[in-house]
Amino acid sequence: MSLRPVAEFAQTNIPAPGIIGVDWEERVNFERLRDYRIGRAKEALGRSDLGAVLVFESSNIRYLTATHIGTWGYNKTERWALLTRTGEPWIWDFGSAAKNHRMYSPWLIPEQSRGGNNGLQGAIAPSSGLPAGSAAEIAAILREEGVAGMPLGVDVVELPMLRELEAAGIDVRDGQQVMLDAREIKNRDEILLLSQAAAMVDGVYQDIYEFLKPGVRENDVVALATKRLLEMGSEQVEAINSIAGERCSPHPHVFSDRYVRPGDQAYFDIIHSFNGYRTCYYRTFAVGRATQAHRDAYKKARELIDNAIALVKPGVSTDQIARLWPKADEFGFSSEMEAFGLQFGHGLGLGLHERPVVSRLNSLDNPVEIKPGMVFALETYWPADDGHSAARIEEELVVTEDGAELLTLFPAEELVVTNPY
Repeated sequence: MSLRPVAEFAQTNIPAPGIIGVDWEERVNFERLRDYRIGRAKEALGRSDLGAVLVFESSNIRYLTATHIGTWGYNKTERWALLTRTGEPWIWDFGSAAKNHRMYSPWLIPEQSRGGNNGLQGAIAPSSGLPAGSAAEIAAILREEGVAGMPLGVDVVELPMLRELEAAGIDVRDGQQVMLDAREIKNRDEILLLSQAAAMVDGVYQDIYEFLKPGVRENDVVALATKRLLEMGSEQVEAINSIAGERCSPHPHVFSDRYVRPGDQAYFDIIHSFNGYRTCYYRTFAVGRATQAHRDAYKKARELIDNAIALVKPGVSTDQIARLWPKADEFGFSSEMEAFGLQFGHGLGLGLHERPVVSRLNSLDNPVEIKPGMVFALETYWPADDGHSAARIEEELVVTEDGAELLTLFPAEELVVTNPY
């Protein structure tokens, strides 16, 4: 395999145009973005055997309706949206948010922005009749829009609501695949938002590089990163993985209050949302000095990710990438299920895990074709020979007609040492 020089991956042709709109430069066109998303959803629905999709998952609601009520409402199934083959989006929102959207979201049909309540995940018992009332409203719309005889696709649902939909005579099926089909290919505006989100993390990694030294704790880095992202305009800081020293192997996927010590290897994952569009962006550092075990582990993780990036282009299937990566037992795990998420790829968009998903667990038998306009992250991991350190690298890519463009630009060609002695 002929690899591009690693340094080439540190450049990109994808703009990161800033966080505000201006009259002197075309940046994100939100009207075009909304039109594109609803168009993609209608096309995906039209290709399916469903008459409509009913969505409760926050990123699907936003994709269909371009509405958002803050991270406190994220994935509580307390708001939902409906799209039929023949109509325009309906939204049932939390209390006064419905009136707010009628006032400030003119792309919605006012009569189709309603208040809704299914019982606050059971806090109001189903015997209240709330799920039954919601199901009756939905069934009436399906009849009015001429799709009552067709299956209804649902992404995620609480059991009382599912039972009431079925009791109303509705054939409920999986709607998540239709939504993922729609969200698979990003337009220019989505790519610009993803690029801007990554640019914000570039800056946070510079702050971490300057901050990371003995005496700070893993959770201090989390606080620093969260503060900086919110100052930069982040809408939501979903998670900061902050892992150092003996906690690096195996990866615990959660930060602690451990103090960073001289000679630690440390890695971080920054997951945040800008206008709904997410990052997943790992970097690894050595604190003060790096051992040969640190450098060897990093070199291996870099080799694994570079080989994968070099293969990315339209027409390649995800099994081809997954086969480049080691089997679970080659890096200390008993099964591909246990090693899942370490040699890994996943789509990025309004959701953290979209298509394609790349791993030896699923891709060898169920490959997905890589297409222009896909945006996904590739992430690799390698444990160090010292028995407790490890290297973790992640790069976000936009698939172009010719290959891939990088969104994640903080230096990662070689292991970065912070505050060297």
